[in-house]
Amino acid sequence: MSAIFAFTETGTQATALANELKVPLHAIECRVFPDGESLVRIPAEVAAVETAILYRSLNDPNAKLIEILLAAAALRDNGARRVVLVAPYLGYMRQDIAFRPGEAVSQRVIGQLIADHFDGLVTVDPHLHRVAALGEVVPGIAATAIPAAPAIAAALHRDLDPASLLIGPDRESLPWVRKIAELLGIEMIIAKKHRGGDREVRIILPEIEQVRDRPALIIDDLVSSGSTLVACAAQLRAAGAARVEAVATHCLADAADLARLRAAGIDRLRASDSVNGPAAVIPLAAVLADAVRTLGWLDSAR
Repeated sequence: MSAIFAFTETGTQATALANELKVPLHAIECRVFPDGESLVRIPAEVAAVETAILYRSLNDPNAKLIEILLAAAALRDNGARRVVLVAPYLGYMRQDIAFRPGEAVSQRVIGQLIADHFDGLVTVDPHLHRVAALGEVVPGIAATAIPAAPAIAAALHRDLDPASLLIGPDRESLPWVRKIAELLGIEMIIAKKHRGGDREVRIILPEIEQVRDRPALIIDDLVSSGSTLVACAAQLRAAGAARVEAVATHCLADAADLARLRAAGIDRLRASDSVNGPAAVIPLAAVLADAVRTLGWLDSAR
């Protein structure tokens, strides 16, 4: 038998995944002491399962990482033979080399930590640059990075203007923008991005004249401060776009950043529900469930 175990803040998404997989869902109790230490407890009445699927997105990752390690240990102590992590957003993936002397390569450290404590990992569009496959980040365990493109395309299709133009904010966005464009049957252009800092971005959009009097949809994998979207929106508005919207796999932006996006002329921002927030309107449960089935964790647990 298999079951999903989830922390409180991802209860809605975990419930949707449990419904897709038709497996039980159990809430993990978590208490934080005054000194900042966490106490993690799985429900005492839950019988041992062969495969425990631990669901938690790793945005704001520092405390969450400790808590998922404690949860994995508690599940094994309760008799789970296999503990797998479903982390739709996987933090600490940007730092894949030491950009300056003395820096820790956080991707390598956190990847090894997950590999040491879990038997498998499913995530969505991780922020990988110089690494070809997720398996290199979490060596020795079953790992899959699934694309959000099918879920995003399905959400966009519901109210899509066929004259819309997809905008990729940089060369790294090309694979998922191309996939969404193919699924929707619409045109795209890809920008060149020059970053001067976390909030300093310069965008060059070739063939921007194509956007005049057309709706523009900026597609990105990650919205953090929103600086890239602001820079894109300014150029698209200046070039005569009829409307500017943005769609992202993961939205980490806070309330101030979201307000800045609206002020910059972005009429609507939609994101997957990998991270909770007002933009999280695109459900991932179906694509996550397909990944879990494909890896055989349900069949082998019966």
